Amino acid sequence: MKPLPKHILIIRLSLMGDVALTVPVIRALRKKYPEVKITVLTRTSFAPFFRGIHDMRFFHLNLKVRHKGLWGLFRLAADARKDGIDAVADMHDNTSSRIIRNLLSVKGCRTAHIDKGLVSKRRLCRKGYLNFHQLKTTSERYADVLRDLGFELTPQPDIDMALPVPLAINYLHGKKSGPWIGIAPFAKYDTKIYPIDQMEQVAAAIADRAHKVFIFGGGDDEQRLAARIASQRDNIVSVIDVMGLGDELNLIANLDVMLTMDSVSMQMGSLVGTPVVSVWGGTHPYAGFYGLGQDPDRAVQLPLECRPCSVNGNRPCRFTDLRCLTGIAPETIVDRVWRVYDSIKN
Repeated sequence: MKPLPKHILIIRLSLMGDVALTVPVIRALRKKYPEVKITVLTRTSFAPFFRGIHDMRFFHLNLKVRHKGLWGLFRLAADARKDGIDAVADMHDNTSSRIIRNLLSVKGCRTAHIDKGLVSKRRLCRKGYLNFHQLKTTSERYADVLRDLGFELTPQPDIDMALPVPLAINYLHGKKSGPWIGIAPFAKYDTKIYPIDQMEQVAAAIADRAHKVFIFGGGDDEQRLAARIASQRDNIVSVIDVMGLGDELNLIANLDVMLTMDSVSMQMGSLVGTPVVSVWGGTHPYAGFYGLGQDPDRAVQLPLECRPCSVNGNRPCRFTDLRCLTGIAPETIVDRVWRVYDSIKN
């Protein structure tokens, strides 16, 4: 049996939700193998995801100068080898990560890369596919990369993460005196977004019982739509552009329930142990992107033959009416949120 690597480079460059799914795996690696050095190659803006993982460092990535372009990847590999890295866990497997791991392999590093399961995922989207079942989760696929390097581990959600309420929230909205519910109504693709007019009804109904309802998102368009949702009740608040990623995680950790689409907000809730109710349209939890540790019964979805139409939501609705989302009654979502809330409070 080969000795375990002493210093491992973990690569997952993007997307935000996929990076979040690496955290339980890296946390499990650190817990079981405290002697192993861990360096993560990702965007430094994602650093708040990794809080609480001690003795983990980020590779200093300079895409504007030193690591720009093809020659920059050669320099990146050289810099990594000089840093004592002897193994590469490629959890991305795109063109850039392949070049990096192959260059380091030539320099003597052990390498392993993710099996994305693309064939099984494509089959899942075929109409009438008879073997419709839960596929391996993305976090498990990441763990497999480390297992290929000799590590034995099981990714687990952190359900004991105690984080403070952001000062901005305490200052602007006071202390918590009843249910705090978060709503993240946006996603990258239309096939994953519950119609805004129906979401307005959901938010208003939740606000009738909640102390505060916080709307999450990012960007000018989402900020405008969030303001529209928030205008219905005084206790509905948009927190878009109010705080950074770290404080956003802190706020989510203090929510009683988080309502999301199939988006990064679902993964953020799972990271900090917050119960998540998720709404699914053109995609499906079976593809492997469901929040780690979340109860499958908390997924709100319709059993339509056309679902899922894609793995990531990037294919337009074949019927153009998004019936997988418009067909979900607002009352169904509201009821699921309060059922989850009542179950954790009783």
